[in-house]
Amino acid sequence: MDRRDFLISSLVSAAAVAFAAPTTAADGAPATPEPRAFDWGTLKDEARALAAKPQVVAKSRVPQPFAQLPFEQYREIRWKRDLQIWRNEKRGYAVEPLPAGSVYDLGVDVYLIENGQALPIAFDRDSFDWGRVAPPDEGVVLPFSGVKLHRPADGDRWPEFAVFQGASYFKATTLDLRYGLTARGLAINTASPDGEEFPAFTRFWVEKPEENAQSIRIYALLESRSVTGAWRITLRRGAETASDVEMTLYPRVDLDHVGLGALNSMFLYGSIGRARQDDIRPAVHLSDGLAVRTGAGERLWRPLANPTVLQISAFGDENPLGFGLAQRAREFSDFEDLEARWEMRPSAWVEPIGDWGKGSVVLVEIPSESQIHENIVAYWRPAAKLKAGQEFSAAYRLHWQASGLEPSGLAHVFSSREGRGTEGTRRRFAIDFVGPMPPAAAIKPMVSGSAGRIVAPMAMPLPGEEGTRVTFELDPGNAPLVELRVLLVDAANKPVTETWLHRWVAA
Repeated sequence: MDRRDFLISSLVSAAAVAFAAPTTAADGAPATPEPRAFDWGTLKDEARALAAKPQVVAKSRVPQPFAQLPFEQYREIRWKRDLQIWRNEKRGYAVEPLPAGSVYDLGVDVYLIENGQALPIAFDRDSFDWGRVAPPDEGVVLPFSGVKLHRPADGDRWPEFAVFQGASYFKATTLDLRYGLTARGLAINTASPDGEEFPAFTRFWVEKPEENAQSIRIYALLESRSVTGAWRITLRRGAETASDVEMTLYPRVDLDHVGLGALNSMFLYGSIGRARQDDIRPAVHLSDGLAVRTGAGERLWRPLANPTVLQISAFGDENPLGFGLAQRAREFSDFEDLEARWEMRPSAWVEPIGDWGKGSVVLVEIPSESQIHENIVAYWRPAAKLKAGQEFSAAYRLHWQASGLEPSGLAHVFSSREGRGTEGTRRRFAIDFVGPMPPAAAIKPMVSGSAGRIVAPMAMPLPGEEGTRVTFELDPGNAPLVELRVLLVDAANKPVTETWLHRWVAA
């Protein structure tokens, strides 16, 4: 269980939920629910109507002993494979409802849409394998906590590739990788001194795909103290998993600090920042860098860090072309971890659709001593406030892929290292750029810092590689932190690499 799982109990409990009370027939037995018309406009109308009312905090519907179930036991409860919805209908996708319980202590309702009509999935204890957990008594209803999506693979395998569960969290992966970093529907006041607010998806609708479909669509209602919202997410399978995310928000109050396209990840240590680690593994992380393509087209690469104090970085921009958290380390030897297999975790790239205006790509790095903590957050923060009572819409494509988000046409950062300098408090850096570039004699390093002094910058070709190593020393003087910037340019001062950024902080 990671930090996010520990938080979910309090996060989801704080979210507003509107559940329809179960209906009964004249004889007191549960009535068969009637299908209801549903579409994108219906969902937005509901979110708008809820925003006009104060938040209603729902109480947990999870019965005992499932509310107190240890997480390891909770994980044994699984929807039976042969009962996965649409698995035997040649739809190209199968749906698995997830039970509530343990840290997922506030259930959600899950509906299936067919021909524009929505019906809730009813709880049936015989649909689950309970493992070592005693199933609930007859008549006891265990609500759902989310949904998991599967797709066909070799033979009779139907591996999962996406999951929506807990607050507004969801994640996906490619066919040959494991799950890694996590996306969020919305971030509010992340790392704010006033405390973060965690909106939650409180209802899901899954639309029945066409036969042999290449995509599947999920709708979600988001609720929180400050805002409600409607989400429409279309997932497409292929070499990568692409998710088209459309959102419409209805703020109850002015929102000054919101995060769009938010991504959560983990970075414990890597080639930079190993000083506090005594571990046999060379590195431990789900992602090793933040990649940005600015509105002007510049490609930035910021290696992640595990700082000793909270660090927040903001990269101001207008109409960004994309940003994401990448896992560029792809060899087993990069980690030497037979259990976690960190090299098999995907990268995620947020590609805005339409103009996002002025704002900042924000990177939050939280001190951590354990790999169970998601201590990295990245998102787009609009410069303008979201006004109370004014509808706000945005859309983006979220790419889950095996690449390291390397730029095309430019050499990329392959590795970054830091160590003791030649004298005093100096720090020595080495950045390896790999990819197509002019001969070493035709390029030069551009190295700068926001404070201190850059000493002896130089560029040298890598032996046996199509690449160049840039080395330099930083003499920080009395500066508590220095923002470093490195790239290689040709004779016309045109960049031939992405731009390497790093924040050095005094110990």
